[in-house]
Amino acid sequence: MMSKADIVKGHGVLSAHDEQVELVKQVLKEKFTVCENGKRICEITHYHSINPEFYFQIAKCRKNGKTVGSVHFLPETVENSIGIPGFARRIFNWYMISFYRKMDYLVTVNPCFVDALCHCGIPRNKISYIPNVVSEETFYPLSLEARMHIRKEYRIRPDAFVVLGVGQLQERKGVLDFIKAAEEMPECMFLWAGGFSFGKISKGYKQIQKAMKQLPDNIRFLGMTEREKMNQIYNMADVLFLPSYEELFPMTILEAMNCGLPVLVRNLDIYEPILSDYVLQGKDRADFVETLNILKTDRIFYERSAHASYEGHLFYSRERVGKQWKEFYEKIAEEMHEEGAPFSEISMEGGMV
Repeated sequence: MMSKADIVKGHGVLSAHDEQVELVKQVLKEKFTVCENGKRICEITHYHSINPEFYFQIAKCRKNGKTVGSVHFLPETVENSIGIPGFARRIFNWYMISFYRKMDYLVTVNPCFVDALCHCGIPRNKISYIPNVVSEETFYPLSLEARMHIRKEYRIRPDAFVVLGVGQLQERKGVLDFIKAAEEMPECMFLWAGGFSFGKISKGYKQIQKAMKQLPDNIRFLGMTEREKMNQIYNMADVLFLPSYEELFPMTILEAMNCGLPVLVRNLDIYEPILSDYVLQGKDRADFVETLNILKTDRIFYERSAHASYEGHLFYSRERVGKQWKEFYEKIAEEMHEEGAPFSEISMEGGMV
């Protein structure tokens, strides 16, 4: 497993990497040894980030085994996340696709991106869809007493209806819509956990900074929050509200589902095949405010929405996703064996990733 995702803190790619590696170590322990960021050549090298030092070792790794690339972003998603000059952006986009093309296999967390990768000239049979996953040991519901204790710690009224947003402070995350919705619902408390992970080059940095200087009393930005504390943050909230304009498969939605929170998102096409049965959706701020008000006042609607969210947690369980990863790596090992790869005998007995 190769990754430099931890160079920048507070983003979903890092969380997705950590969860996937931990899960794979568990489900592959009978047949594979999982190494992280080592210099040894393994039978399968799985890249979770596209750093240049990885790019120049791909040929050597492919000569001795197979390579896998996790597709956590595409040119269009990066373009709306960070602001870089046009010439530099074109070079980076070329580099990104070149990295993906060099892989023997690609894994995307959203089936919608299979077609996008094919349009970049990558054969469909090289691409697999395996969703993100979140551990029930890290994110889980707490007791009412524990929730009230957390609210007291954060100076939030026990009876307040708390709307939570989680993610990087970027224009595509819908932060400004989050603020405007809060302004229309002064009786509710709006919290946002997350910061400018990429500093001043974060898209929408100036606009968001300006808006944050004029916040009403019912909006609070918690800043960059350590992942170890996020379970408490989710549990003191009543609903996760993520008005993003663009996503792949947000880790924060899975985390909220684990905690049994209703989830409200913008009705994006990419959510249709993966989340439509488990989340509430709206097309604009008016829809968001209306849905939040119903959640606040209609207990039956709230409980039904929370149940749907928890059903999503069960569907994207570690057992189910772990089985997909196990089958994926075992299939690669079998193909190597059929090709007569140098490590094929080891692969079938106890290979390395």
